[in-house]
Amino acid sequence: MTGIRLTAPAPGWAIDADVVVVGSGVAGLTAALRCAAAGLDTVVVTKARLDDGSTRWAQGGIAAALGEGDTPEQHLDDTLVAGAGLCDEEAVRTLVTEGPDAVRRLIDTGAHFDTTDSGDIALTREGGHHRRRIAHAGGDATGAEISRALVGAVREAALHTIENALVLDLLTDAEGRTAGVSLHVMGEGQHDGVGAVRAPSVVLATGGMGQVFSATTNPPVSTGDGVALALRAGAEVSDLEFVQFHPTVLFLGADSEGQQPLVSEAVRGEGAHLVDGDGVRFMLGQHELAELAPRDIVAKAITRRMLEHGAEHMYLDARHFGARMWEERFPTILAACRSHGIDPVTEPVPVAPAAHYASGGVRTDLRGRTTVPGLYACGEVACTGVHGANRLASNSLLEGLVFAERIAADIAEARPPRTEPAGDPDASGPAPLLAPEARTAIQRTMTRGAGVLRSADSLAAAAEELEALHRAAADDAEGPSGAKAVVPGVDAWEVTNLLLVSRVLVAAAREREETRGCHWREDRPDRDDAQSRRHLVVRIAPDRTPVVHRTGTAAFPPVRPSD
Repeated sequence: MTGIRLTAPAPGWAIDADVVVVGSGVAGLTAALRCAAAGLDTVVVTKARLDDGSTRWAQGGIAAALGEGDTPEQHLDDTLVAGAGLCDEEAVRTLVTEGPDAVRRLIDTGAHFDTTDSGDIALTREGGHHRRRIAHAGGDATGAEISRALVGAVREAALHTIENALVLDLLTDAEGRTAGVSLHVMGEGQHDGVGAVRAPSVVLATGGMGQVFSATTNPPVSTGDGVALALRAGAEVSDLEFVQFHPTVLFLGADSEGQQPLVSEAVRGEGAHLVDGDGVRFMLGQHELAELAPRDIVAKAITRRMLEHGAEHMYLDARHFGARMWEERFPTILAACRSHGIDPVTEPVPVAPAAHYASGGVRTDLRGRTTVPGLYACGEVACTGVHGANRLASNSLLEGLVFAERIAADIAEARPPRTEPAGDPDASGPAPLLAPEARTAIQRTMTRGAGVLRSADSLAAAAEELEALHRAAADDAEGPSGAKAVVPGVDAWEVTNLLLVSRVLVAAAREREETRGCHWREDRPDRDDAQSRRHLVVRIAPDRTPVVHRTGTAAFPPVRPSD
């Protein structure tokens, strides 16, 4: 345990449960439903409304070997190739073999996928897949449909839910085992202000951390809260340097910041072409799959072409689809483009890469257990080893589904007793809070120094800027400096979380002196399997310094010494 915690008032209320699930995407709600079905008293805590997480924004679909002639082994092969030598093969095999049945159980829960005229699930292709294995709903509204079905099931089961609540820190008992979480509830409701949910099992399903960058496809709630909580609690994180930048995000201008509209890979899966300003298809000859190469390859190709042409974006050309296909297959994307004055039926769509998905996160085993007893993680906040150095398209919803079910099974089998939260006698004190205004500075630093293109110089500059923010906050917290004291609150807690995960991400990116997957070092353009086919595991020392450890092999070490 680090003893580090956020500066916050003491909990003014508390409720007791067997399990608290933090997050309400596909991973969190699946875990909660399975735990409740096993007879466990389950509480769901979510930062906004139940359907406001990243799952709702997922367009393309969910990958599984459901089609005729497809097999889990073929899905495994495509995943391993995309992961660039760092996937945990056992984790991938678990994903692809348990995935098809997990999707069928999702359908039983109430999710409706698009079907063919014969009634079979309609399947499409995305980057890195050699077969059509992406199930979709509402054309390009898969996440919204999955979220609708799971939220409906949670409400039908009358699970205890706490909405508009930012989780703060992990509570532990005298033995250092999980005893719940502290949280702050915003607005009116049954609970208000800072409180606690006391439970011996905590499941982190808080989603990603795309808001560390200026432009991202992630919703505003994706501020890395789960990773930050886990780090403060003493958990290990891994592979945080592997941030996937989605190749085709609607370009709204060089100064656009915050959540940007995604143009799903499924558009390319149905035959759209990437072209430059002269109309040249530049992916031909770059990879055997051309526009359907793995995302890191496409993002790099777009970035290179932009640099060569001095352009701010490239184009996605799908005019040959015609109006009917756009309206029926991609209604969400069509509406988003038209709302910004672009009609993909008659003109190419301007696109550029933007931060999309964190392949790394809180390190877990195949049962979702982290290095802190009683703390679990699943979905984008977790690092199961499935994604390696680059996530294969549409594996994320499947990973959340499969490993959430595994977590629920483990908790139901273990059924740990409830214990009382205890203070940490070795606590190093509250983490100094940053002023909310620092958010933009962090995002611009990360975009400039740790974005699609990285180098030793850019990362060193980013590290220096982030450490300066960290030191300034610490100095302000330790004594009078003339600066107005930062008042604890949601904005300050979020930006403090953003700084912590940014510092850890940059520390790992500086340590990985090679180009692999979605980690692109322009000063180290080659992949180095001899020295760098390893995982980088990071923890936070009590003095709040990131400590980076390189594994001895490509395999993850156990999460428990006894494993």
